[in-house]
Amino acid sequence: MTDVLDVLLSHRSIRRFKTDPIPEEDLLRAVSAGQQAATSSNIQGYCAIRVTDPDVRAALVPLTGGQAKVASCPLFMAICGDTRRHRLLAARAGEDYQSNLEGFMLAVIDATLFAQNMVIAFESMGYGTCYIGGLREDLPAVHEVLRTPEGVWPLFGLCVGLPDQEPRRRPRLETDAVLFDDRYPSDGEVLASIDDYDRVMHDWYRSNGIDTPDWSARIRQHFAEKHRTRNAAWYLGAGASFD
Repeated sequence: MTDVLDVLLSHRSIRRFKTDPIPEEDLLRAVSAGQQAATSSNIQGYCAIRVTDPDVRAALVPLTGGQAKVASCPLFMAICGDTRRHRLLAARAGEDYQSNLEGFMLAVIDATLFAQNMVIAFESMGYGTCYIGGLREDLPAVHEVLRTPEGVWPLFGLCVGLPDQEPRRRPRLETDAVLFDDRYPSDGEVLASIDDYDRVMHDWYRSNGIDTPDWSARIRQHFAEKHRTRNAAWYLGAGASFD
């Protein structure tokens, strides 16, 4: 095992994978590591749906924005917030199950921590990973493909496999741009830290052939419009509540 800090600091998203299969024991070790992530009140509000059927994988490609690696990577999992088991326990006991925003948030947070622990475990074993937020592009269709019941909410996908590329690490904001003492900084201080980061990212984009002037431009473009606006209604229809 590589030192955990080295694993964390060397993370890169891998988008091209070798065809070597992942041994079942490596998958189970990673899932067990995921299960040891913190979980609020031990509710364990998550699950991972491993997709092995090539036809199902192929069906998910257009539903994730045309990401071919969803079909070609050795391991693809849909990470879900899972309140189904909680609901079943209440129903079996003849008791009410009260869905609200806090319950939805707990499932999302639990599932994210579970997935990140798995990613660290996989990367410590030499595998590469890539989160697939595109799984939320068409949730009604994803629901039909994965047959998720009420109370199980697909959140994102995860591709795993031996890397077939060596991408450069993408620079992050300086630590003093995200770690503050006692108070949130002034807007001027926030913008000054971004200006410093823009200079770093300008060079990184250029060296990687990306036609974007800097991080600020990329962020402005991203948030100039709303994205995936149908998802709130789908989650509500699938048993979530934002009350």
